[in-house]
Parts: sequence; C-alpha cells; structure tokens
Amino acid sequence: MSPVEKHDDTIVREFTRQAEGFADPRRNSAFTAQLGRLVRFLEPELDLEDVVLEVAAGTALVSRAIAGRVRHATALDLTPAMLAEGKRAADASGVTNMTFTRGDATGLPYLDRSFTLVVTRFSMHQVRDPEAVVREMVRVARPGAAIVVADIVRPSSGAGDPDRIERLRDPSHASLRTEAEIAAMLAEAGAEVRRAERFDVVRPLDPWLAFTGTSGETSAEVRKDLEAELAGGAPTGMRPALVDGVLHFTHAHAFIQAIAG
Repeated sequence: MSPVEKHDDTIVREFTRQAEGFADPRRNSAFTAQLGRLVRFLEPELDLEDVVLEVAAGTALVSRAIAGRVRHATALDLTPAMLAEGKRAADASGVTNMTFTRGDATGLPYLDRSFTLVVTRFSMHQVRDPEAVVREMVRVARPGAAIVVADIVRPSSGAGDPDRIERLRDPSHASLRTEAEIAAMLAEAGAEVRRAERFDVVRPLDPWLAFTGTSGETSAEVRKDLEAELAGGAPTGMRPALVDGVLHFTHAHAFIQAIAG
C-alpha cells in the first residue's frame, strides 16, 4: 500500500469516527460558525443555472447551504459515513437537487469542463497531494467558472510547527499550506486568482480536542505545550491565548477565489 493509500485509509477511519459529531449541532458549531461568511463570499458566483461540485465535501455543509440558489449540487467525499450524514440532513430539510458521490478528490470521476462552480472547504490540510486536488478542480471547471478554496492555513509569518499539534489531535491531518501556496497551486493549474479573504478564529482548546475523541494523555500533552508557550516557552505555531481564563488557540482561515481558464 502506497503512502497516499495509507493516508486515505486514515482519513476514512478518522472521519467515519467523527461523522456523528458533524451531524450534531451542539458539537459541530466550529464547522458551521464561518459557513455564513463563506456563503457571502460565494454570493457573486451563485446563479440559478449553476451546476456545482463540492470536493471533499464531508457532510456537504456548503452544498446544502447554497442548494436553493443553484440548479444542482454534487457533493463528493472519500468517507461514506460523512456522505450518509449529509444525505440524511439534506433529506430532512427537503433539499432535492443534490447528488452524493463517494470519490477521490485527486482523481475526480467527471469529464473535463463539467461544472460552473467548484468549491472545497477544509480539505487542503487533510490531503497528501493538494496540488492534484487543485488540478482536478480546475480540470472539471468550465472556462470562466469560479473555483473557491476555503481552508485553515499556515500564517505567512510565525514560528513553531502547528502541524505537529494538529496531527496529535487528528492523525488524518497532513499539512497546513499558506494562502500564497494555495494561490500558486491554482495559478499553476491554469486558474487566475481574483480575490481572497483572510481572518483569524480564536477557538477554545477543550471542545476541539473532544470532537476528535483525542485521548486524555494526548490532550494533556497538547495543553502542556500551549501553556508552556504562554509562559514564554517554545512556540507551537498554534498562537495560544487565555480568554476569560480558558485556554484557546488561533486558526488562520483563507477563502480564495479563482477563475478557470
């Protein structure tokens, strides 16, 4: 089994385990909190004739949020349990113009120039070959179609290795990319980056660790490292902070829009 296949197996295992949490609004607030902001970012691209593809869709939060404003949306993901949760939610809310498909983001099962809007959220840091994912997104986009990548990113400046902490919490984590690196991938694949939005999100540590079922021992290690940084120790790359006496960390987010050539 190749390293990529092993990593794909890890993704399926971890997200099968997490799928129930994605369906629980009491636990899934971190994933839905910035969804409205992304929909607003997408608004200039939305059209009632759009044929949309959401790549590495998970439970298809983005597709479900915009389904009423497009002709059809396809949600593709590697993990059947995530797609099943998304399909249940779509059915429960009466969404009928969606298709849920299991597939590999690095080899999309679609013809060239099939979609008028292609979007992915929270996938670049999970996959082993983000360049291949971006190439595929551009390949299946019609000329002039918008391609939108929304993800947590590595801050362009700052010390420490956030990937180490991210992998302790979630073994399926691959590597954070900078906004500039993602923009370069889009350009290399033949798309023109037109606009971007960036912002920080400060998150409480404990719910983040609990969502993935991180063990007590590993959680204690992460907490110890972040507390040590606050006390003047080595940087973790997670930019910790105390908010009302509660330990938090900081994620950098970026939304990047490009136009397919």
